[in-house]
Amino acid sequence: MSELKIKTAQPGDAALIADISRETFYDTFAPFNTKEDMDKFMAEQFTRESLMREVEQAENIFLLLMDEEHPLGYLKLKKRADLEEFPGTPAAELARIYIRQSGQGKGGGKILMQAAIDLALSLNARLLWLGVWEKNEKAIRFYRQWGFEKFGEHTFLLGNDKQTDWLLAKRL
Repeated sequence: MSELKIKTAQPGDAALIADISRETFYDTFAPFNTKEDMDKFMAEQFTRESLMREVEQAENIFLLLMDEEHPLGYLKLKKRADLEEFPGTPAAELARIYIRQSGQGKGGGKILMQAAIDLALSLNARLLWLGVWEKNEKAIRFYRQWGFEKFGEHTFLLGNDKQTDWLLAKRL
């Protein structure tokens, strides 16, 4: 088995990141949502073009998970994402941690999470936080194993469906 590695994404990786985003989001959430809501979300809120623009934004850092030359997934970290619930605590947001179905079960989630923690610490963050759909039990279990705890909720609009995301945080 080859060794999984982390690669810092470059602007030229924007299309790849957008494609992984759309593929993994659809694969993960389509079974739990209507086709109409998924199609609307993908066409209006999660377009390839908008995802590609995210790679160019200075506040975002993307790290690719690679198996040799094959991209299995990525993480998106927002450098400064302080929270009013934690005043005076420099924070970073783990905005996405996506792994393709073909890359799951290989330890990539652990590698990406450790990379996110290391990256947040290198940016002097003392808190790492994220949002996760309340019904994504697999992800919630994973985050709890890493010491993330719920501190709030917010609404996430998927197509026309108002869903609840849990906000989780981990002190670094």
